[in-house]
Amino acid sequence: MSGPLPPGSVVAVVVTRHRSELLVDSLAAMAKQTHPVAHLVVVDNGPDRSAREVVEACGLPATWLPSWHNLGGAGGFALGILHALAKGADWVWLGDDDGHAGDDTALATLLDLAERRGLAAVSPVVADKADPDRLAFPLRRGLTWHRTRPALLAADPGGDRELLPGIASFFNGALFRASTFDVVGVPDLRLFVRGDEVETHRRMLRSGLPFGTALQATYLHPQGGEEFKPMLGGRLHAQDPEDPTKRYYTYRNRGYLMSQPGMRRIGLLELPRFAWYFLVTKKDPRGFRDWLRLLNQGRGERFHRAP
Repeated sequence: MSGPLPPGSVVAVVVTRHRSELLVDSLAAMAKQTHPVAHLVVVDNGPDRSAREVVEACGLPATWLPSWHNLGGAGGFALGILHALAKGADWVWLGDDDGHAGDDTALATLLDLAERRGLAAVSPVVADKADPDRLAFPLRRGLTWHRTRPALLAADPGGDRELLPGIASFFNGALFRASTFDVVGVPDLRLFVRGDEVETHRRMLRSGLPFGTALQATYLHPQGGEEFKPMLGGRLHAQDPEDPTKRYYTYRNRGYLMSQPGMRRIGLLELPRFAWYFLVTKKDPRGFRDWLRLLNQGRGERFHRAP
């Protein structure tokens, strides 16, 4: 049995399921980093179509963790993080299988910023794979929503050019100190998918630990902004996935999140915002009833899997 990793080691954790072709690019980008990854942990939620060969061929010291029970993103990251901590990691770098670091220096940039600024966690800017000047998800800075990287960088010309504090995308390339998980815990298995990253963000804010987005590092991810539907001239957005399974987990988990400390004030705005979206913008009263039903299911902590 091997001993713990050397001090300062970074362990990368990736969760995958039935997307080996995307996993190849994700792991290749990790293997090319100028700051080396000491060990890679890949949690495979779909070992019936094994990604093991991809993991073993990636060029990094690696552990393939198959799970015959689909843990979702939340449970997969929880298992992978715990495995990384058990190996003695000082830093844990999280990534999904459909994204990858924007360049070979992404990890070095994150680590340098975290060490210099004493950050508990730091995320790269999550950009669109097809167009890296676009953000993969709209990001709000103050009262303004930004959809491009140049607009985000120009939003505060006299401000901090390397860190956007208090905002981060944790499951797309974020780097965590190991000690951070002692304070905020690992993702909640019950959420399965959707909202698990928001819940981690909520805990980080409540903990008072310093974190943010590194404005000079990128992580490339497929465009996901189409789920955020603008209304009132783009001043507000409503997340409305087309896929029924994604919609189920998005709305159910949102109900749980809005009932938690630190998010209840935001929760007060949910009813009028989604009422306007469904009844006025979309003219879909049935959609509004379904949204209310799933919201109440989450609020009541009835975490059944999607039918």
